[in-house]
Amino acid sequence: MSSRPNILLLFSDQHHAKVLGHKGHPDVHTPHLDRLAAEGVRFDNAITQNPICTPSRTCWLSGQYCHNHGYYGLSGPNPGGLPTLFGHLRRHGYRTGAVGKIHCPEYWVEDDVDFFLETCGSSIGGRSAAYADYLAERGLTDLEDHGAMQEFGAAGRQTCDGRPSKVSYEDGQEGYLTRAGIDFMRRCADAGQPFFLQANFPKPHQCYTPAQPFWDLYDEASLTLPPNADHDLHGKAPHLKAAVERWRTTDWQLFEPHTFEAGRLRKLHGYLGNVSHVDHAVGEFLQFLDDAGLADDTIVVYSADHGDYAAEFGIMEKAPGICSDAITRVPFIWRWPDRFPAGRVAEELVESVDFAATACSLAGIEAMETGDGHDISHLLRGGTGAVRRVAVTEFAFSKSVRKGRFRYVHYPVGMFARFGAEWEERGFAELYDLAADPWEQDNLALLPEHRDTVEEMRTELIDWLVTTTRPTTVLRLPDTPTEQRAWRYHNPVNRDGKFNPRRVTELATLNYL
Repeated sequence: MSSRPNILLLFSDQHHAKVLGHKGHPDVHTPHLDRLAAEGVRFDNAITQNPICTPSRTCWLSGQYCHNHGYYGLSGPNPGGLPTLFGHLRRHGYRTGAVGKIHCPEYWVEDDVDFFLETCGSSIGGRSAAYADYLAERGLTDLEDHGAMQEFGAAGRQTCDGRPSKVSYEDGQEGYLTRAGIDFMRRCADAGQPFFLQANFPKPHQCYTPAQPFWDLYDEASLTLPPNADHDLHGKAPHLKAAVERWRTTDWQLFEPHTFEAGRLRKLHGYLGNVSHVDHAVGEFLQFLDDAGLADDTIVVYSADHGDYAAEFGIMEKAPGICSDAITRVPFIWRWPDRFPAGRVAEELVESVDFAATACSLAGIEAMETGDGHDISHLLRGGTGAVRRVAVTEFAFSKSVRKGRFRYVHYPVGMFARFGAEWEERGFAELYDLAADPWEQDNLALLPEHRDTVEEMRTELIDWLVTTTRPTTVLRLPDTPTEQRAWRYHNPVNRDGKFNPRRVTELATLNYL
């Protein structure tokens, strides 16, 4: 067995950070994730870099912020030259694998892994032939219902209603990718090679169709709606109000009764079932590590690309995502037996870009110089202390900033002009005190007594953007070529053609710039 730890990243799509048993959710069943948290370290203030799939996943696997890698929408061309954590670890002796819903730019992950299996169809080339053949052989191709409920017909693909799946857990994507991932880990262990595997669960993202056993865990008549489910939307952003109006007035329900109240309970039923469906897959991975004697040698991480409203404010999905802590905060649980203290809860602000730098540190290899994240391994080992002043979630045109107990959302003047003349020149912002108002029901940005806090958060955002942006060239930047750094026509650059802004910061403090 290699002296380097294995790394298993269990990665779900759209998991609300409060929808976990160990977080005190009143209804959800998550015994395996609760076990993982009890045996490891959980970060209660983990912030995702982007509220939609591809940009967030690009941040996770590159360690780089959105405003540096440039991805704000789904899929996209290959980000030529931008390293992945897969490739970086492979260059240091790891075998690498990605299974499930990959959903990254074209050939960016495919070219850097030893084993690639796309079950969802969200990568270039669509669903891997192996899983497509598996479904076809069993007559399940038209019944598999992650991307589309058959009842929706020609009207579209995804919906937010809920029902049990027409395929079993074993034949669905989570069951299949879990078996494929376990087989990859077993082959690596037999060869004595350390592995980095990312297992990407398509759920709890819609369609909200958990396998029957997980649907049966819940009864709509006894489900608990979040405290802000029927909020009157005072102080909320115009586009959020418009989204709520659409959910309340359009006919999106597939099943009877065709009412908003009944539909949101079916969605919540399906969402909680999906979370338990993923939890079961997590349990299968953990059981394999125990049975194979690999648990002590494997760092297990569970997280998600972003959250879900889960019926908060009357919204059934994840948009508009920048508006809510329900979307910008994610679960973040790490376990490494005997290395990390069991049951530790870390309150420090961390970000999804920190995963890559920390994984490298724990593996005993140099971090990617193209990464923007911090090494948080001291927090995993029981240490304390802030690693950053703020944590930021980005859209191309708006930003969410966490600092201490506050979350601030910045919208440029004129962003809401489409909602009427009154918004043409009107500035709008959101500010929430998450300690006093964890369900974000009172927008403090509208109150004069919080004007100073709004200005402080705006200044923090400006400073963050200035100090984290990667230049392509800067005057008088001395440097030495390394494996990750080269000279390109009188300019030292990293593999992505730019260089780390921390070096600019260091030089600025020395009055070089």
